[in-house]
Amino acid sequence: SAFSRSGLIDQLEYEGFTTSQAEYGTDAQDADWNAQAALSAESYLEYSAFSRSGLIDQLEYEGFTTTQAEYGVDAQGADWNAQAALKATGYLKYSAFSRSGLIDQLEYEGFTTTQAEYGANAVGY
Repeated sequence: SAFSRSGLIDQLEYEGFTTSQAEYGTDAQDADWNAQAALSAESYLEYSAFSRSGLIDQLEYEGFTTTQAEYGVDAQGADWNAQAALKATGYLKYSAFSRSGLIDQLEYEGFTTTQAEYGANAVGY
């Protein structure tokens, strides 16, 4: 699994290590946190659709810094239009939307207007 520094410390504490032990163990790995962010971003995109900003937010939630999260997301070379289309498809499996409602929802998720419109067009709206 990919971890942020703080995420790995939290995991080790959960497993019973003290904070100082967890910090020591984490820092002893001399991990490349940018690489860890890239692995985490890749993992998320394997099973779910995200906007660029939404994926950055997710990685920050996992404890990566903004710089690490941006690096990890950008390392994916993701097609954000395709991600918008995947997200739109997912929404329509479970809910009814008007075209403008679907675009609004995609924008809420962090897609640009152009990406949201692409996603709506891709699902026939």
